[in-house]
Amino acid sequence: MNDVESAIKVKLLPRSSRNQFLGKEGDVYRISVTDPPVDGKANRALISLLSKKLEVPKRNIEIVSGKRSRIKRIRVYGLSEDVINNMLENI
Repeated sequence: MNDVESAIKVKLLPRSSRNQFLGKEGDVYRISVTDPPVDGKANRALISLLSKKLEVPKRNIEIVSGKRSRIKRIRVYGLSEDVINNMLENI
């Protein structure tokens, strides 16, 4: 695995009509998922969506803090913060 790791902040909006990126508010990405915040379903949907958008395996994405909160700190292994920002802002 690449030694690069970066952290981003995410505000997760569960039970939305679509899985989508809603933009950035300050330094926090707003992301909606259709899954409810029950038994970690919304967190798994978030990791799956980030995995697809950032083109990294799910195992390279970890929720560092906020597993039971809407505001989460996500660590992504293998990508620099600049690369992550460019990929997420060009969606």
